[in-house]
Amino acid sequence: MEKTIDGIHALAGLDLAEYDRLVAALYDAALDSRLWNIPMEQIRDLFQANYATLILRVPEQTDVGLMIVAGNIEGQGKITYITYPNTNTPFVNMPVDAVFTADEVLGEAEWRRSSYYQHWCKPNGVHHVMGVDISTPDAGKLRFRLTRPEGAASFAARDRALCELILPHLRRALNMHNQLDRSQSMGVLYSQAIGRLSVATIVLDESGRVLQQNPVAQEILADADGLKLVGGRLEASYPSDNRELQRLVRNAFARQGKEAPPIAEAMSIARPSGQVSLGVVVESVPSLEWAESKGQPAVVVYIRDAAGKSLASTAVTKQLFNLTPAETALSLELANGLSLEEAAEALNIRRNTARAHLRSIFSKTGVRRQTELVRIMLNSVMALGQSELPAQRLRAG
Repeated sequence: MEKTIDGIHALAGLDLAEYDRLVAALYDAALDSRLWNIPMEQIRDLFQANYATLILRVPEQTDVGLMIVAGNIEGQGKITYITYPNTNTPFVNMPVDAVFTADEVLGEAEWRRSSYYQHWCKPNGVHHVMGVDISTPDAGKLRFRLTRPEGAASFAARDRALCELILPHLRRALNMHNQLDRSQSMGVLYSQAIGRLSVATIVLDESGRVLQQNPVAQEILADADGLKLVGGRLEASYPSDNRELQRLVRNAFARQGKEAPPIAEAMSIARPSGQVSLGVVVESVPSLEWAESKGQPAVVVYIRDAAGKSLASTAVTKQLFNLTPAETALSLELANGLSLEEAAEALNIRRNTARAHLRSIFSKTGVRRQTELVRIMLNSVMALGQSELPAQRLRAG
């Protein structure tokens, strides 16, 4: 009850429009990390502080910490993203979600004598400190600090109450940001894994226009050999293939948003070059939207080019099967569809040398036939290692 009364008193002297702008800025920053400078500057101005600091990560041993500072640090500008200094701060093991001041923790005299004050605070014009360690469900503990110079007024009860009003919004915004960041990181990871498997992915919106395409898809579309972009839409080279492709896309649109699991449909697309047809799978993207919106992912198209060479990592392949560099090179050529004689010629080695390498590979992998070797290699995790040529997709022939 006492905190509620203090909060009402804090709001009594606060411009509600200003408070609304601050809350909106916090949630905008949760969605876009580039916008954290806006609420941090607003908080600094609201509390008439010389610095407003958000310590995102405290370093442990060799770890690198990170903090966002609103205030002019050594002439670097108003907002600075800097490494958190691994200093002997007295504000450790503070009760979470409880606002404190330096005077309460140490007392005026001890605060002035502390090495933290002498070596870091005093040289940067910091004397009055108010802070709170914020707990979040996923990110652990974050640290929020407000400071004023020695000549300014100390932080009073109204400042504490105002900080407590902002605290729930700051906590939620930081938790949202952390969850979105993790989700985006996992999305990038999965997208990279799909690309390393030489699978092209093309995402269409509800109107059929291409929203996204991974690098493998970009190269396939640039070749325009079987599939191409026309007016921002995906089309097949031959009319009969294109009619079937558009039918699959329409079917996926019809299933979009349904509660039933997505149903994938597949087809082969002929290529004017005469190379092996492209394999295509089309399925709807599960919709989590509860409000109507435009330009959202609706359909995903997966494409495999059977003529494309594997970009498996040499290092991963070598480690996975305990092969020598020469054996690794030979095994990768065989996995790409070459015969033993063709692989020997490609590697500029004698056939007898290639046969000796193959016998050693058989011994290490426990297989007896070349076809079996190719099968276990293609079914292994070797393609998930980072390729030595990430920007180049090799073609057979």
